[in-house]
Amino acid sequence: MTSMNGQFSHMPPGEGTNYDWENDHTFVKVSSADSGGAFTLMEDNLKSSFALGLHRHDQHAETFYFVEGEVDFFVEGDWIRATPGTTIHVPSGVAHACKVAGGGTAKMIMIFQPAGFDGFLAEIAGMTAKDFEDEAKMAALNEKYDIVPMGPVPAHPDDQDV
Repeated sequence: MTSMNGQFSHMPPGEGTNYDWENDHTFVKVSSADSGGAFTLMEDNLKSSFALGLHRHDQHAETFYFVEGEVDFFVEGDWIRATPGTTIHVPSGVAHACKVAGGGTAKMIMIFQPAGFDGFLAEIAGMTAKDFEDEAKMAALNEKYDIVPMGPVPAHPDDQDV
């Protein structure tokens, strides 16, 4: 909810533009438009299957504040177990990946600075399975939103070969 004169916004729990994906349910709490392009703030409810492959952003930074559950976060070649109250700030140019730990669920608050990631979510929400298979389309979308894919989630020390 934005004030009548546009000076502030208010977003109650469970509200905001939301994207309920297979692996997470994300709520945009402060959009690019709300912040004048300065940042995007999102609540991400991670399902037990959530894993985000190794990638970097060359033009924006990300800050993660972990609210619930545990997330294994890979940054600069090391694994960090993020528990509630943990903050991780990833400057532009730094490769990172993450996955939910221990088969549970988790919740984190994310800040993207400058703004724009909410635009990426809006675009992929309208895509079809065929669109996702189109490598040129995905490459253009990643370039537009400063996403540089670098591979799968790296092997975690707790991973066991079966």
